Amino acid sequence: MPIAHYETYTKMLDNAYRNGFAYPAINCTSMATINAAIGAFAEMKTDGIIQFSLGAGSFASGLSVADSVEGCIALAEYAHRIAERYDVNVALHTDHCQPDKVDGFLIPLIEESERRVADGGKPLFSSHMMDGSAIPLEENMDISVGLLKRLAGIGMLLEVEAGVVGGEEEGAAGAEGRAPEELYTTPQDMVEVYRRLGEVENGRYMFAATFGNVHGHYKPGTVKLKPNILKEGQEAIKKVFGAEAYFWLVFHGGSGSSREEIQETLNYGVVKMNVDTDTQYAFTRPIADHMFKNYDGVMKIDGEVGNKKVYDPRTYMKKAEQGMRDRVKIAVEDLKGAGKSLGR
Repeated sequence: MPIAHYETYTKMLDNAYRNGFAYPAINCTSMATINAAIGAFAEMKTDGIIQFSLGAGSFASGLSVADSVEGCIALAEYAHRIAERYDVNVALHTDHCQPDKVDGFLIPLIEESERRVADGGKPLFSSHMMDGSAIPLEENMDISVGLLKRLAGIGMLLEVEAGVVGGEEEGAAGAEGRAPEELYTTPQDMVEVYRRLGEVENGRYMFAATFGNVHGHYKPGTVKLKPNILKEGQEAIKKVFGAEAYFWLVFHGGSGSSREEIQETLNYGVVKMNVDTDTQYAFTRPIADHMFKNYDGVMKIDGEVGNKKVYDPRTYMKKAEQGMRDRVKIAVEDLKGAGKSLGR
């Protein structure tokens, strides 16, 4: 089906919110990883989200070009073509963009979507993220409101973040040097986010509140997850703005979290969970296995010629795609999304 835009995307997110599940948002860097993600969504009969970071865009554009914008446009155009071959809805998103990267990354991508809409088409992406977690909330919201106004004008959504996610992910803010309480978004901050973004006419957005989550794998006990913070935030905005108020929440840094912890957040309005570290490993592990098992075939040892059947990149890249696809399916199960596609 066509890439999901405003009407379908908002229906997807409301479907998740009302029915207690979430979409895995899979970070992709290539055609192979896009194929793995969408193939898994289709197999599990779920809709889903694929997303590209600045680093992914730079990688996809090649060593000589190394342009995040051009690479993300190329990945998105491929996703548009291949998504048409599947019977599930797929939304296209860009991941963490810090304030100092907005002008050089988000604005050119938004301009590309504005151009397409002006020509009678649809936006290239479904949504973008502005990660203002490292700056004061007022400044964060000033930038986010401006972006949301612009996106609302072309039928796109915004994701914002307030509070610090620990660890490291594509240059995203980490916990080093930050007070422990900064890993937890306060109800007061959540009320302010709702107030400021609610001022944007027709503006729809997702909110990545922080509750002790970290990017990357970590040992149990390193950071204390407090999912109840999400519940308290939803209750706070209802108290101030009325019973109909709610956030579409995003869970960043879910790798290493238990299924029980992940599923608890679904009760509090999480509709999107980013998945990257685990799928990176799932993609690489079959390649490593292939190399170890076929060492004398992929290497030309002692004057031999090797074995083209095992050093042909297609051989091990198919295994990598399947490995990642299998891991995405686990994410769908963890998030209770199997069989819940909106369909056509």
